[in-house]
Amino acid sequence: MGENGARAPSIRDVAQAAGVSTATVSRTLSNPDVVSEGTREAVFRAIRDTGYIVNVAARNLRKRETGAIAVLVPNIANPFFSRILSGIAEVMSEAGYNVLITDTTPMSLDDHRFPEYFSHNLTDGLIILDGMLNKDLLLNRGAPEVRAPMVFACEWIDEVPRPTVTVDNHEACGIAVRHLIDLGHRRIGHLGGPPDNVLSKHRMRGGREALHTNGLPHRRDWVYEGDFTLRSGAKIANQWLAQSDRPTAVYCASDEMAMGFIAELNRKGVRVPDEVSVLGFDDLEIAEHFVPPLTTVHQPRVAIGRAAARMLLERMNTDPRERVLGPVPRVVLPITLVERGSTAPPPSS
Repeated sequence: MGENGARAPSIRDVAQAAGVSTATVSRTLSNPDVVSEGTREAVFRAIRDTGYIVNVAARNLRKRETGAIAVLVPNIANPFFSRILSGIAEVMSEAGYNVLITDTTPMSLDDHRFPEYFSHNLTDGLIILDGMLNKDLLLNRGAPEVRAPMVFACEWIDEVPRPTVTVDNHEACGIAVRHLIDLGHRRIGHLGGPPDNVLSKHRMRGGREALHTNGLPHRRDWVYEGDFTLRSGAKIANQWLAQSDRPTAVYCASDEMAMGFIAELNRKGVRVPDEVSVLGFDDLEIAEHFVPPLTTVHQPRVAIGRAAARMLLERMNTDPRERVLGPVPRVVLPITLVERGSTAPPPSS
C-alpha cells in the first residue's frame, strides 16, 4: 500500500499506461536493447507517470544478482570521465541497476581487491575505462568473463578481447593534422600521452600518417611525451620554448595538455594562435570558454557511456558460454573537429 492507504502502482499499471504487455515491461527493464526505441520510451514514460518503483531487491533475489555494476576509472578527478559516467548512470538507472565507481589510480596492478569486481558476489558486470590495467589479471583470474561480463569504454587493451565502445582515435588525429595543414602549417608537432597507452599510440599514428601522406616530416624532436594532465602540458610548453627550431603548430592528445601548454605560453608572453597554433582532443566543457577558445576533437562522451551501458546489459543477458565463444562486438562512434580560436595560419617568416 502507498501513502494514505493507496495501492502502490504495479507493473500491470505500467503496462496499461504504456499500451504494452507486462512481459514487454519486464523485458524493457531487464534488457532495454531488445525492444524498440519507441517501446522503451513509452515504458519509461509510463513508469514516471504512474510512480512505479522497480523492486530491484526482489528482482535480484529471484535472479541471484546484486543489482549493481562497477565502473573502473583511471582518475575520477579527471573531468573527461564525468560525462561518460553520466551516460552510463542514465541507462543503468532506467534498467534498475546501481552504479559503483572505483578509481583505479591508487590500485596496484595485483591489488587483492581488484579481482572482487569480477565476481557476481559484488557486481553483475563491469565497464572498464582504464586501458593500462594488467592484462594478465584480466585474462587469468578464473575466466572472469564467465562470472561477470565486462565491456571496455573509451580505452581498451588489445590483448584482452572484450566488447568495446570507442571512437576512431587514429582517424581523429588524421583530421586534426589535416586541419593544421589546410591552415598552411608545414612544421607540426605532437604532444602525446604515456607511450604505453593505447590512445596515445593510435592518436600519434593517425597524425604521423597524415603528415607522411602530405609529404611532411614527423620529427622526433617535435614529438613530446606528456601524461594527459595540465601539468604535463605546461612542462612541455617550456620544452617547446627552449627549442631554437620549433613547430608552428602542436596537436595534443588531450584538452588538458593543450590548455596546460597554452596557459604556460601565456605566462611567458607567447600568443596563441599568433605565434603557435594548438589543437586539443576531447572537447571538455571548459574548452569553448578557455582563452583562446580551444580548437579540439569532440568526443561524444555521453553517447560513449550510454552505448557501453547498453552493451553491458546485453552481455549480462547473454549465456556465459556464448559470451566467451561468440563474436566480440566493437562500436566506433563518430568524432567531429570543433574549430575555435586556438588555431590559425602560421606566422609569416
